[in-house]
Amino acid sequence: MATAVESHRPAGWRRLVSFPIVFTALAVLIFFFYQTVLVKLVAPVQTFMGGWFPLNGINQCIIWGMLAVGLNIVVGYAGLLDLGYVAFWAIGGYVAGWIMSPFFAQWNFNLLGSPAPGFDQGIHVNFWLVLPIAAAFCALWGIIIGAPTLRLKSDYLALVTLGFGEIAIEFFRNGDNVFGFNLTNSSRAITPLDAIPLGPLSLIPGVPDRLGPFDNSYKFLVYSLLAAFAIFVSLRIRVGRLGRAWLAIREDELAASMMGVPLMRTKLAAYAVGAALGGIGGVAYASLVNGVNADDFQFANSIILLAMVVLGGMGNVWGVFIGALVLEWINAIGLQQFGDTFNSSFGTQVNFPSYNFLIFGALLILMMLFRREGLLPEARTKRVLQEPDRVTAEALGADMEGTDPDLEDLEGTKV
Repeated sequence: MATAVESHRPAGWRRLVSFPIVFTALAVLIFFFYQTVLVKLVAPVQTFMGGWFPLNGINQCIIWGMLAVGLNIVVGYAGLLDLGYVAFWAIGGYVAGWIMSPFFAQWNFNLLGSPAPGFDQGIHVNFWLVLPIAAAFCALWGIIIGAPTLRLKSDYLALVTLGFGEIAIEFFRNGDNVFGFNLTNSSRAITPLDAIPLGPLSLIPGVPDRLGPFDNSYKFLVYSLLAAFAIFVSLRIRVGRLGRAWLAIREDELAASMMGVPLMRTKLAAYAVGAALGGIGGVAYASLVNGVNADDFQFANSIILLAMVVLGGMGNVWGVFIGALVLEWINAIGLQQFGDTFNSSFGTQVNFPSYNFLIFGALLILMMLFRREGLLPEARTKRVLQEPDRVTAEALGADMEGTDPDLEDLEGTKV
């Protein structure tokens, strides 16, 4: 038995490593397509790709996917309903705004930063250093916010996290006078943010030394790398001791505690890891839009992220990520392009993007009616949701206590 376990671990490790590598390789292929192939194609193809699949919009989709993967750790793994996840997104963005911009002009500090020309004042920390700083800061706040909710479940937990999320956003919206100090600049935004330095990669011919607001092609590689990191962390933790403790709490908290799972420490770890990935996503989003504004972090964003997790397949990293890509593409690009095509074809003036929440609501209703487990469900969740009730099962002669030893989830681990 020990030999079987030892032989299974290297294979599982190779599988976990291969997923992000394949994702990164696919991102590199897409990058070269936009950089070298698309520019040589005929004008109609370039127009189509530029309208339906612009790199700036794809970058935004990837960032939303990264945020959804972070929320999946809290909701999909640990089963903790969180309606205030946008707060960590905002905190990560403001960390970038505070230490990657000329906002605090009264100080002059530069740690390998890349300030915009004429904006040397303020605090300028290298983008690659800001990422772990924001992740650690958000993880701390994840623990602070999560600690008071440890005794709560279900609706009560959702209401408390909603309250924390709203408090955080209102603080950023009204933080231009904190005891006479301008901390968040209210709704006037903190801008511009420093460019993303590429370091030794800039020695490659044709590669810029830093990425400004409009270098979307190379930013695509940066955000894809960050998304691959988030996916790898999520998959790796999922098959480890901590991930299995989260799953045990999700399935039956009382049984998990009786089996020796430390509930407090395990739940706080879920909040911390999810918040850390949210902070990284916040830094990436701030660098994409070249600033941070409190009005960008609405409660609706938390609901959309939760819808991405549910529709994609709660608990399944790839389902959540792909669901986030699809829904954000529909919201940011697809509806607008479909509306333009429809209106130009039929001579109408229908504002399709204004119906985005109607479409999301209809999708949620249809999914809950016909596919509650999501588009790419976790095997365990699919088995539970598709299991017939006891009366039906007994009528069919099913063995309610039986299990399928060959059932595996999409991450390659035994259920």
